[in-house]
Amino acid sequence: MNSSSLRADAGQILNAALQAVLPDSAVQSVLAGRSFGHGRLVLVSIGKAGWQMARAACDVLGNRLTGGIVITKYGHSKGALPGMRIFEAGHPVPDANSIAATREALRVTADLSAEDTVLFLVSGGGSALFAAPLVPLDTLKELTKQLLAAGADITQINAVRKHLSAVKGGRFALHCAPAHVLTLALSDVLGDDPAVIASGPAYPDSSTSEGALAVVRRYGLPLDSEISRLLAQETPKTLHNVETVVAGSVRHLCAAAADACRGLGYAPHLLTDSLCCTARDAGSFLSSIAKTHQNTDHSVAYIAGGETVVRLTGSGLGGRNQELALAAAQQLDGLADTALFSVGSDGTDGPTDAAGGYVDEQTAQRLRDQG
Repeated sequence: MNSSSLRADAGQILNAALQAVLPDSAVQSVLAGRSFGHGRLVLVSIGKAGWQMARAACDVLGNRLTGGIVITKYGHSKGALPGMRIFEAGHPVPDANSIAATREALRVTADLSAEDTVLFLVSGGGSALFAAPLVPLDTLKELTKQLLAAGADITQINAVRKHLSAVKGGRFALHCAPAHVLTLALSDVLGDDPAVIASGPAYPDSSTSEGALAVVRRYGLPLDSEISRLLAQETPKTLHNVETVVAGSVRHLCAAAADACRGLGYAPHLLTDSLCCTARDAGSFLSSIAKTHQNTDHSVAYIAGGETVVRLTGSGLGGRNQELALAAAQQLDGLADTALFSVGSDGTDGPTDAAGGYVDEQTAQRLRDQG
């Protein structure tokens, strides 16, 4: 098999897997036939798939929606939606637009009654985009950057964010009470814990103040008295007005990728859907597996899903998937009929417009040829 055939197969596997877990179908399958009573139905959609999820909800619910707001990443809105105000804001680090958009979301969900419902759509990036910090924005941004650069994973970062926010860690649901809050989430975290997805704005918080403080101390970040005070406060542990449905996750994606592999004649092997390590180590691990099984008498595909991290040591621009792929390229050098691709299932790889990276047996030599 030549490299162009491998790349074509990789594209087909990726496209088939993503088609199976698109936000549209996930939202439509949950909302179809569901009744929301006679009260107001307000939509709040946050995340990189926020616009797409909101459009699907508008298609299903039509005039039943009484209004709402969409908060998504810059460049991710695709136009007006009926009755919706659409905001674009910063990701992976929140900015002033994140705060302004969240303030508007709090306004449209204020003073609701027990007869009303908030339809809360959540996807990857929601934690940065849905921001109501209890500390100055510059302080929050610097703390987030330091945690990211130090290699903290998403669960650790979100544990800190919850205690420094007026909407995370169940506080948004508390704000909406007594209205019912129905959350439809596309999970981008290991284990699909609703308390972790987007820092759990509408879910009882399982993290503790001791845990949040421990994360900051573990990575040696400075703590002033105000941050210490906020991290020491507990978040809501019980909420009676919430319902949560995880409508899509990395588990669904891995299963769909395996089906696509079978259709192309590969024998798929799911290694894990809970990979948790540095991107560089993941690339080395996966390429080592390829080496071990180099001489099989049939085509095989090894699948892993999860959440890797990158420890920043310079000022280069990229993402975890690109780093994973480049780390693998060195060991795949000259390895016949072998390719690896790593992708961000929510569309972008870190602060870039790339979805990920693809490498094969020729990549390392091409890089050497370019110096």
